[in-house]
Amino acid sequence: MKRCLTLWAGCLVLWALVDSGSPVAAASPEHPVDRLLAQENAGSTATPAPRIDDLTFLRRITIDLIGRIPTDAEIQEYLAWPAAQRRARVIDKLIADGRFADRWTVFFADMLRLRTNAEGGNAFLAFVHQAVEKGMPYDEMCRQLIVANGKANYTPEVGFILGDGADPMALAGVTSQTFLGIRIACAQCHDHPFDQWTRENFYGLAAYFGKTRRVENQFTRTIYTTEMDRSVVLWPPEGAAPDSERKPMTPAFPFLLEDEESAPHIVRLQKLREQQRLMAQKSKANSGPSLDDLLAETDATVDKVLAAKNIDETGVTAEIKKDVQGLKVGSGLYRESELRNELAALITSPRNRYFSRSFANRVWVELVGRGFVDPLDDFSEGNPPSHPETLDWLADEFVASGYDLRTLVRLVVTSEAYQRGHLYGVDEATRTAAEQAFVATPVRRMLSEVLYDSIIVGGHLFSVKHEAGKNLTVVWRQEQILKKPAEATSLAAAATPAAARPPAMSRPATEVAQAPAGYDLEKAIELDFDAVLKAQEEAPEVEQMQMVSKEQLEAEMMARSTRRPGAQYIDRFVRAVVDDNPVFTTAMRMATPAPPSHFLRVFGQPSRDALGDFRDHSATMRQALMMLNGRLTHEAARVGELEPVYPLITGAKTDLDAAVRLIYRELLTREPSAEEVSEAKQIIAAAENPREGVADLRWVLFNCHEFRFIP
Repeated sequence: MKRCLTLWAGCLVLWALVDSGSPVAAASPEHPVDRLLAQENAGSTATPAPRIDDLTFLRRITIDLIGRIPTDAEIQEYLAWPAAQRRARVIDKLIADGRFADRWTVFFADMLRLRTNAEGGNAFLAFVHQAVEKGMPYDEMCRQLIVANGKANYTPEVGFILGDGADPMALAGVTSQTFLGIRIACAQCHDHPFDQWTRENFYGLAAYFGKTRRVENQFTRTIYTTEMDRSVVLWPPEGAAPDSERKPMTPAFPFLLEDEESAPHIVRLQKLREQQRLMAQKSKANSGPSLDDLLAETDATVDKVLAAKNIDETGVTAEIKKDVQGLKVGSGLYRESELRNELAALITSPRNRYFSRSFANRVWVELVGRGFVDPLDDFSEGNPPSHPETLDWLADEFVASGYDLRTLVRLVVTSEAYQRGHLYGVDEATRTAAEQAFVATPVRRMLSEVLYDSIIVGGHLFSVKHEAGKNLTVVWRQEQILKKPAEATSLAAAATPAAARPPAMSRPATEVAQAPAGYDLEKAIELDFDAVLKAQEEAPEVEQMQMVSKEQLEAEMMARSTRRPGAQYIDRFVRAVVDDNPVFTTAMRMATPAPPSHFLRVFGQPSRDALGDFRDHSATMRQALMMLNGRLTHEAARVGELEPVYPLITGAKTDLDAAVRLIYRELLTREPSAEEVSEAKQIIAAAENPREGVADLRWVLFNCHEFRFIP
């Protein structure tokens, strides 16, 4: 304990030395965002923070775009580029990186309340990841989520509707707050007390979902959504009028759209979409016939055969042709919703400024730490944007780009507002004023998934780092040993030669084995998004109920059981020596949300059960204890023989100064000061050997605020 306290004190000393970078040039007014912010800040006395240095920018942009700290190899590559090109080149590289989709799927998982344990949740998460990976336009992704009907898991987009049980009232509030940033759900029971929305407005919006139903097949347990003929959303509300007077509510979109369809950003969008349409047609012409083309050819062939044989096209043949022409994969029970198609068109319309401004504000908050509208899902007359012209410009550029996420991200991170530092050494009022004017950035803690992956990167845990047989650990496992076989089993055993019988124990009492299940409490299974979606591409099987006899069911259960019927077992604890060479997988692809006790949840990942369930970034004692004593930090701190730092602390070419500098680059993305090198060498010297000392130093740095917070 004394040693831990000493190291923790060292951590505080190191944190006090943070942000000792060299001064840099003032902000440039050339970026449209910065020019508009300067205009809207005219007359403000807010104190600006300096522009961050190059290595600080590298750490910040890598964390924000691909969800982890940079490696030493990436640092060296970055520094080798010309100074004037570094930031632009690394932005291009990271936006094209495969992990960009992983990191921004986490963003959408929070926004859309993605839960893999919900109906169709795994497929829904995989669909969103694929949409980000392939650059699906944001308006198209939202449209698919709003209109989709079909079977859970087979139609991934339907996870949005099933996430709220296809409840029209819940979906009205979710759709408005998530896609438009308007909290109309408050008007469900009464007129909104602080805004213009009435109860009738809410019911008119909910009526778009009034015919949608969640259906569960009682035989196959298949869950799907479809459309019924009658709406369940009735007006006046229950209790406000006799039931005989309540009628299906007429759908009504309560949010005004802009009148001007010739706005410059809309014209640019139309030109872009036309270019994309022409390119798609050209690509289609060069790629061969489509399914529709093949069906058309089939129809023509059928017509020729009928004409040649002088067959009257009536009865069965005509009916078959009609069915083939109207064929739609995944249709049948899953009727399309005309009302939700209309709603999706209204919500995603380029004339709907709520849609584009709400998303632009969300991305700004994710990258800068504070929104133009705060809270980010509360656009209202009583909560106007702090910088409306800047927000409008970002939103319009987002629309003109074809609702491209990467374009919007690039617009934000290339601005000086994003590249500002934090304001230290001032009172809270001064700092708050600077952050509200976006001339200083708020201090942000890493997302829990980012922190988890950054510890893995810093500790070289994405791959094996120990040589085989050099990281042995003794564990005890519980096994069930056959004590008294059943009579039938004994007869069978008696007929088997003794030499052919397996021993009662299949393994010796002491052995080298793999780590048992449950040993890694901070690990989780990684989801294969491609495999999940590939399963959905298979042709849907015909669902049918098969009669199975009682005897067949019992036989199948016995075949799956590892216990012999009628036999007696005893419990025995077996000692095993485990070659514990851990490899961790990325948190970006874990089932989400994680269990309540998991690292990700402890560090703020939301449960996503309720609308407006944001991440909790407040510090807790449980977080401190998990970082101090958790297995992830412990394994990351330990030094493996296969790591770059190992040759620097062992053998004939020991170089502690180089080892310390490498550790600082790998964990904090900067070079240490002379004082920090001296402090680090003292920590290493206080340990039993250099290997343990370096592990202590790493542990200290992992537990520093500088590691956990975005610079």
